[in-house]
Amino acid sequence: MSSKVIKTILIRSSFKKKKLTLLKYLITLFSICIPFHECHSQENSITQKIIKADLKSYSKKSFIADALETSGSAIVTIDTQRRVVNQHTNILPPKNFLDPYFERLFEIPNINLPRSRVERGQGSGIIFSSEGLVITNAHVVANSDKLIVGIPDGRRVLGKVIGQDYLTDLAVIKLSNPGPWPKAVIGNSDKIDVGDWAIAVGNPYGLEKTVTLGIISNINRNVSQLGISNNRINLIQTDAAINPGNSGGPLLNSDGEVIGINTLIHSSPGAGLGFAIPINQAISIANQLTLNGKVIHPMIGVSLSYTDLKEDSLEKDYSEGALIVYVLPGSPAENKGLRVNDIIIEVNQKEVKNPKDVVDAISRNGIKNSMRFKIKRNKLLFFVSIKPSDFETLKNPY
Repeated sequence: MSSKVIKTILIRSSFKKKKLTLLKYLITLFSICIPFHECHSQENSITQKIIKADLKSYSKKSFIADALETSGSAIVTIDTQRRVVNQHTNILPPKNFLDPYFERLFEIPNINLPRSRVERGQGSGIIFSSEGLVITNAHVVANSDKLIVGIPDGRRVLGKVIGQDYLTDLAVIKLSNPGPWPKAVIGNSDKIDVGDWAIAVGNPYGLEKTVTLGIISNINRNVSQLGISNNRINLIQTDAAINPGNSGGPLLNSDGEVIGINTLIHSSPGAGLGFAIPINQAISIANQLTLNGKVIHPMIGVSLSYTDLKEDSLEKDYSEGALIVYVLPGSPAENKGLRVNDIIIEVNQKEVKNPKDVVDAISRNGIKNSMRFKIKRNKLLFFVSIKPSDFETLKNPY
């Protein structure tokens, strides 16, 4: 074999080896790129999922919106109408026929006839029973001739007051239609704390479904400190805005449960305080109104204030008590000899820390059984047994 042939064979063999090596390199590179591409695709997919999750978390409704979904369908608007008659309204145009000679000439009498007008008001309320029972404030429906209740689903139905209690400012309305009716989720006002979220819902100034947010500022506020003496229940204080038209609407917690019934506001320059009736007491009173049309309020006929007995005390250092600042004439307290400046230090063998302890004890006792009071008068300690009477009896003793 010639040298040229041998050289040609060697060149071809070398080319084949290089070609084979290149092919192996390409195959290896391709096998590396495929899993890399798949990994990169998986990374992109995971990244997209994370971005979507983040966007979803940013677009998620607030706890306030969730709370409104819980009880919002049972929060109603109450439109009231009452006819007011103005007596002695002159039917003649003003400043006409003022000349007595002119009137006498034409024999025109000074005619005064009653004229009526319709007063309209608005408040809020909640449906607390699937039977169509609505709880609201007594001052919302006071002296109303017609009630129209607006339901969030658009229905507007007539309502009738079946009971109202002015001492606690609560009333119950029965809806005329058979339903079915949504029902608010009732919370437990005994389990709230200062600093908890408070959501006030109502219709201030006729602006329906208005929501304000604040916190619970106090859970046992005695409003007599604000000069309000006709409210028997200690109230929840909140800084959530409660305006005219919110009356009777709910105070919700962060879960949308009703913890109070908005009842009054106290405004001053630079500050606005809202107050709500604790829902536990409100439901108890509403149940009594539903069954009996009225509420029995046991009382002994005294007004109480705070006191301090650390000085000039007997037997033990009484640091609290309830000072009697007024005794109602003809009341059980007066009949048993209690006087102004007497101090109640025990009720039924339980020490009194403040006036609320006395009021709560009397409320629990009712009007059927007598109670034993330990009284301090100057340096004298003595006991007296008193049977409470209903507030209506004390208000109308004759």
